[in-house]
Amino acid sequence: MKIRLDKLLVERGITPSRERAQSLILAGKILVNEQKIEKAGASVESDSVLRLLGQDIRYVSRGGLKLEKALAHWRIELAGKVCLDVGASTGGFTDCMLQHGASRVIAVDTGYGQIDLRLRQDPRVRLLEKTNARYLTREQIGEAVDFVAMDVSFISAALVLPAVMLSSRTQAKGCQVVILVKPQFEVGRDLIGKGGIVRDEAAQRSAVLKIETAVHDLGVTRTDSTKSPILGAEGNREFLLYAEFPPPAGD
Repeated sequence: MKIRLDKLLVERGITPSRERAQSLILAGKILVNEQKIEKAGASVESDSVLRLLGQDIRYVSRGGLKLEKALAHWRIELAGKVCLDVGASTGGFTDCMLQHGASRVIAVDTGYGQIDLRLRQDPRVRLLEKTNARYLTREQIGEAVDFVAMDVSFISAALVLPAVMLSSRTQAKGCQVVILVKPQFEVGRDLIGKGGIVRDEAAQRSAVLKIETAVHDLGVTRTDSTKSPILGAEGNREFLLYAEFPPPAGD
């Protein structure tokens, strides 16, 4: 749904009035999905990520902005929820989950020592470092999870999904899932251009379709996707994929 940018700034509490919002927009001080907008009457998507220049990003990494877009776009409520962050890295997703009310976050990553110190010391965060999510088990997770966010690199998300879904659900409980789809790790090498960038839109769509198919193969009948609000670190267009996984049929 589209909304005037000046109105959205007021609704989000970023500015006290539309007049103040308009002056900041005209001064080039407002970023919408990390892109500068300088037209006061511009219409933007209601779930856009907004940032006032001069203010730091509120998360430990840009990844938090990507998940923030997903939470707004699909109206996902995390208050009091147990969350799983697959591919935690520095902790952008984990930070976003906590700031949106998650009671606990299980942060999984193949590396060690990458997550921000503030998150490492947060009692709500349980780290599973040096852990390959492709072989994740229920014993490692230790509890049913309400929400899963995945951001994996150098491997297809389709290869990681089965173990993640098996380990994070119980027979009594399903979960919501958001997957960051990175085309450069989903398409063939012949479709990856200079600098490791997938520029062909058909190839980008095929990457999303690949992960949608993997999700459907695990028992989900409906998925939805949208563009990530910002490009990846190397300039690749990324996508957010949403699904609701039902409880598994059996253990």
